[in-house]
Amino acid sequence: MKDDSTRRQEVDATLLWQTAFENDELPEKMVELFPYPVQVFSIDGTAVKINKAALEMIGIRSVEAHVGKYNVFRDPIVKELGIMDQVRQVLTGKTVYLTDLDFSYQDMIKYFDVVDRDIKTLHVDITCFPIMKLDHTVSCFVAVFFFKKIYRDREEIQKGREYIEDHWREKYDAKKLAAAVNLSPPYFSRLFKKHVGATPYDYYIDIKINKIKERLRDPKLTISEAFTLCGVDYHGNFARVFKKKTGLTPSQYREAAKQESP
Repeated sequence: MKDDSTRRQEVDATLLWQTAFENDELPEKMVELFPYPVQVFSIDGTAVKINKAALEMIGIRSVEAHVGKYNVFRDPIVKELGIMDQVRQVLTGKTVYLTDLDFSYQDMIKYFDVVDRDIKTLHVDITCFPIMKLDHTVSCFVAVFFFKKIYRDREEIQKGREYIEDHWREKYDAKKLAAAVNLSPPYFSRLFKKHVGATPYDYYIDIKINKIKERLRDPKLTISEAFTLCGVDYHGNFARVFKKKTGLTPSQYREAAKQESP
């Protein structure tokens, strides 16, 4: 529920836009200078104006690629979200508040001429309000976008890295890792390698190797104990993995570390 002060602010903003559109010179300036993404639509749903903030935040390549071509009433994403009827209510003179909408950026790339960016989902609120003529019919309508959250693929990468770093002692499990970031194992692996330069498994192995190195530098621990504290058996396969990654056997590494110590 909106409190009275918030509702008054929204009414005042609508009146401000209404006054601006009664002046031939003000609308263009107001749309361009408005700090939030704004689009203005004709009553048939065609975009007639768009500001710089909308181009940048939504990722639309140019004014020419959008104005006169995009039509909100033919937008497949709006249809998929099930909000088309709500949007159309603005044509009756009603201000429409659309909240907590999630727009798939890949769908936007698929359907529209937007920049392919490192974005997964746009989480937004949209307020649509009509601009009325003197005869109280709708002249056009305005949509103001409030971006609440931009979910990027890199957020999933960071979550994945944190999961690996928190579970490095455990046996590697690609399914559990992918589930932790809500992605499929193949897709997450490709995404991770794209941004990190290594597969999730290689990243896990590198952490494990570095932890073993730390333990091997502790003279109080046997080599077997150093491996056990890192969740692996020295007599198993991981000793070979260690040598492959470092070029030294665990015992050779320990001896080299001793010589390097002051």
